[in-house]
Amino acid sequence: MMPDLEDYKWIVPDFVWELDELVDFEKLLKSLPDADDLAKLLPDFDKIGESLASLKGFLSPGYNLVSEVIGASDLLLLLGSAGETAFRATDQGYDNDKQFKKGLLGELILLQQQIQQHEEEARRAAGFSSQQKRKVSDKEKIDQLQEELLRTQLKYQRMLERLEKENKELRKLVLQRDDKGIHQRKLKKSLIDMYSEVLDILSDYDASYNTQDHLPRVVVVGDQSAGKTSVLEMIAQARIFPRGSGEMMTRSPVKVTLSEGPHHVALFKDSSREFDLTKEEDLAALRNEIEIRMRNSVKEGCTVSTETISLSVKGPGLQRMVLVDLPGVISTVTSGMAPDTKETIFSISRAYMQNPNAIILCIQDGSVDAERSIVTDLVSQMDPQGKRTIFVLTKVDLAEKNVASPNRIQQIIEGKLFPMKALGYFAVVTGKGNSSESIESIKEYEEEFFQNSKLLKTSMLKAHQVTTKNLSLAVSDCFWKMVRESVEQQADAFKATRFNLETEWKNNYPRLRELDRNELFEKAKNEILDEVISLTQVTPKHWEEMLEKTLWERVSTHVIENIYLPAAQTANSGTFNTTVDIKLKQWTDKQLPNKAVEVAWETLQEEFSRFMTEKKGKEHDDIFDKLKQAVKEETIKRHRWNERAEDSLRVIQHNALEDRSISDKQQWDAAIHFMEETLQSRLKDTESVIEDMVGPDWKKRWMHWVGRTKEQNIRNETKNELEKLIKCNEDHPAYLANDEVTTVRKNLEARGVAVDPCLIKDTWHQIYRRYFLKSALNHCNLCRRGFYYYQRHFVDSELECNDVVLFWRIQRMLAITANTLRQQLTNTEVRRLEKNVKEVLEDFAEDNEKKVMLLTGKRVQLAEDLKKVREIQEKLEAFIEALHQEK
Repeated sequence: MMPDLEDYKWIVPDFVWELDELVDFEKLLKSLPDADDLAKLLPDFDKIGESLASLKGFLSPGYNLVSEVIGASDLLLLLGSAGETAFRATDQGYDNDKQFKKGLLGELILLQQQIQQHEEEARRAAGFSSQQKRKVSDKEKIDQLQEELLRTQLKYQRMLERLEKENKELRKLVLQRDDKGIHQRKLKKSLIDMYSEVLDILSDYDASYNTQDHLPRVVVVGDQSAGKTSVLEMIAQARIFPRGSGEMMTRSPVKVTLSEGPHHVALFKDSSREFDLTKEEDLAALRNEIEIRMRNSVKEGCTVSTETISLSVKGPGLQRMVLVDLPGVISTVTSGMAPDTKETIFSISRAYMQNPNAIILCIQDGSVDAERSIVTDLVSQMDPQGKRTIFVLTKVDLAEKNVASPNRIQQIIEGKLFPMKALGYFAVVTGKGNSSESIESIKEYEEEFFQNSKLLKTSMLKAHQVTTKNLSLAVSDCFWKMVRESVEQQADAFKATRFNLETEWKNNYPRLRELDRNELFEKAKNEILDEVISLTQVTPKHWEEMLEKTLWERVSTHVIENIYLPAAQTANSGTFNTTVDIKLKQWTDKQLPNKAVEVAWETLQEEFSRFMTEKKGKEHDDIFDKLKQAVKEETIKRHRWNERAEDSLRVIQHNALEDRSISDKQQWDAAIHFMEETLQSRLKDTESVIEDMVGPDWKKRWMHWVGRTKEQNIRNETKNELEKLIKCNEDHPAYLANDEVTTVRKNLEARGVAVDPCLIKDTWHQIYRRYFLKSALNHCNLCRRGFYYYQRHFVDSELECNDVVLFWRIQRMLAITANTLRQQLTNTEVRRLEKNVKEVLEDFAEDNEKKVMLLTGKRVQLAEDLKKVREIQEKLEAFIEALHQEK
């Protein structure tokens, strides 16, 4: 039935004649059987004719025996297919001589004619036998005939398998040579890889599986432990998925893109690592990686995830298609599962199957009762007419052993047992249940089982309905048919969506550029880095003024309350200086350096925050505010001041405080001014506290119509009594004696005011503090002209200004500390802060969830949608163009 190829030489491209440099055709011809060998493979037709003589009346007229056997024409078709595949694998050749291939074609034509002659002889023998129609009288002869037919079929099958294996090796060799760059050309991306990229972008574009996405996929669904994953592994020809005994292993959808390639490898879409599927250690690593990704995708409190894991598998002889393995459908939620696990799995399955162009690969366990199936009802709801469903019965070997009525399997395969309908029905065997079995051993077991199976011998199953190989071919054909029928319509739909989004952008943001989330992040990143660099442009004077002011605000209370006031209560200048020196030393050793570093770090934070939050006028884009705030907080959290800074600072501060030598009048006046400002500030605070204690004076009471509370009246009476005590003794010490407290209390009681001793002491503390501060201010004014006496160490002078010297020492320590901290800031800490900012930005750039959380709003989402739709449309158009070229 094959055409005469001599008349069609013009169809073969010129590069075919140049294949002799790549393919050893002589070796290929030697591997082919000659006419004598083919004749030997044919059955003994005389013997068959004698056996058929007893079948008169049983066989219908015109019955052709050889039509039941795989004919020799099938062999020629296979040779043609192998040649065509090999030719297609070599897209381009060289410009050398073309004579060798022409001779090869002649030999193939001669071989075809010899095969046709043998077929004609077989048909004549079969015709002769069919004319002798008789009734069957002996059942043993019929069984003998069937066994003879099966043996003949198996002989041809083995021949076909051997030639197919050689063809596969040939294709692999050509692909490997091409992969090494023999043709010195850039390989184009394969058609299936282009299509898979479109699906990946769609998955990222709408994780909820928008109904607008109607591109075909092969959706693999089935009950838990029905053998979905095993079928997928047989199609991919590698044990790539994690395995478990009865427990749920598939916890999220896994998209597997199968394509042909020179090496059997697998890789994830977001990783450059290739797993060599011919090595067991790489297979184990791949299974472990898939399991880790599944568990990471499952959120806390859940059992399954809707997040899709994308995996590509390449290898010689693989059928090109995209399959999605879904979690197995369950009937009961067991312990350890989330309560909504069952509903979530149903929801995921429905979401994938409701795509009108999705091919549903329905997997049914043949070893269990059909009535226990859950997935068949679900599939029949999604595809009632069965126009895109392929039914697969797994574990047929167990089913044949356990099922009492083999006709039940036949009913399943013929679609009569289940209410669902399907395009095709297949029966497969995916191993003996041992997870360590190799794909090759499973294939051999499957072929051996079906060769000896009664299901095939008794014609309950047809040859094209068995084995995963036939299933893979059928699914691939159905997949590409669906792709060709629907892809252009989907491209038009995305083109319309793009137009609508672009129109919306022009109407809402006419003066803004379309920046997606990643582009906006890069823009914000540059702005943040510019603002961090601005820290290096702050002048040293500004740093030192801020540091000195802030540090004094932090330590002034300690200096006044714990150093100056206790020392001022001493009787003479010697005791005053000794007390001051001791307390300053203790303060420097324990608290001051740490406090100074804290002040420097807070000052740096304030300046950093000021630059980050400062608005830039009209150019300011508030869409970055959340991101900048998050970067600022994370950077501050990570930054740690240099630990050695405190040690060096302690030495510097100790040396500064030990110095008592005021060199000139200008420094003396500065110390006087510093002391006055400090004392006046403290006096103002003290008077404010006293006012709160005793209430408003008569002027405020009359002007604002406010009165004193009962407690304030008591405080006021106590205050007046204590002021009398100070007027009587201006050199009164800082603390009241017990007898003085009693005297004050009795005097108040005599005027009808009951008062507690604690209240008297508390009021005395503020009254005496105000009195002392006023006295110190008066003394400070006297010391304005005391620099001359200071140079003479106050010899022959009643004036002593040791408190001025103390404030000079404090002031000088503050200036030196501020200068040291400024140097640490500008030389070290600002650079370290800038480095931390860059690290935070790099971490944020890799964290898509963080970017989605920090860069939000309608403008961002619209730009994101526009980018995705454009990318999908462009890739779909490129795919359609490549599809037309291949066609």
